[in-house]
Amino acid sequence: MLEAAGVDAAEERVYRFLLGVREADTVGIAAQLGWEAARVESVLAALHEKGLVGRAAEPPAGGPGRYVPMAPDAALRPLLLRGHEALEWARRGVEQLAEEYRAGGRRHDADQLVEVITGASVIRQRLRQMAYGAGEMRWLCKARPVALAAAENDEEWELLARGVCYRTIYERELLEGPGMVDNVARSIRAGEQARAVGTLPVRLVIADSSTAICPLVYENGDVPAGTEHAPGPADRVGEPTAAVIHSSSLLDALIALFESQWAAATPLHVTDSGELADFEDGPNPAVHLADDERYLLSLIVAGVADKAIASQLWVSQRTVQRRIQALMQRAGALTRTQLVWQVAQRGWLTNG
Repeated sequence: MLEAAGVDAAEERVYRFLLGVREADTVGIAAQLGWEAARVESVLAALHEKGLVGRAAEPPAGGPGRYVPMAPDAALRPLLLRGHEALEWARRGVEQLAEEYRAGGRRHDADQLVEVITGASVIRQRLRQMAYGAGEMRWLCKARPVALAAAENDEEWELLARGVCYRTIYERELLEGPGMVDNVARSIRAGEQARAVGTLPVRLVIADSSTAICPLVYENGDVPAGTEHAPGPADRVGEPTAAVIHSSSLLDALIALFESQWAAATPLHVTDSGELADFEDGPNPAVHLADDERYLLSLIVAGVADKAIASQLWVSQRTVQRRIQALMQRAGALTRTQLVWQVAQRGWLTNG
């Protein structure tokens, strides 16, 4: 029973005996258990070293030493902790060896770089396995999902609560589906970073930077137009297939594809009223800028320094910086260079 804590069967038997009598000497224990005294002494020494027994008060002159049991929780908790740490180290070692094995196989067998899986249920299960083992998920969500519709992606909210990062780019046609705006708004409120584009080149899911799933084609054609859910038997001719791509130059290219799409996409956010904002038709969604915001952006694009901008706007330099930060957040930009790029992409200074 206590082997996991490093206590063998003989030690457990002696310890349980002491729990019952509360105090005994080596001779008494040996007589009760039918063991030789030397064996009892060896077991007691091991229990004493593990903190499970202690010595009683000094025995009478010439009498044998007596032992008492110690509290098991105080003694066994450190043993269990050490056992847990040892198991954790072993688990990590196994994972490292497994990855080395897979990497070695991929270097010598190209078939292990890309795995083809078939069937909506199989693809859906693989996607969920990837999500529960990842720290970051990146999605390119086209219209007419193949295996996992957004409304069925229940684990995302659980994983967002755990701290898993989700970055998702939605195709605009997908956002026009029934209930999709509310679904995306809920995800954003839960912590998802979401953006939208007119069209996406592929469906794609990337877990961390180690694995990706890219659905391929149906055996006899794509998902029927107008299907806003994972297609059932009546909707399709053949089972969908997907490629599972492991660490490789191909995966690096897919990651680069996602990041380029992310940079060009329009950030989505939820307004105070709970509505999804910054989503309109067209490749460059319109944005309503006040005249002073448009003027500020023109100065930023022209490369004018903050101090000079503050002088022209008759405000403090800190106010200028605060307004620039607000515009960066609105554009989903992390740097001023990205802000300038987003302004050019969306035509904020050319649209009325």
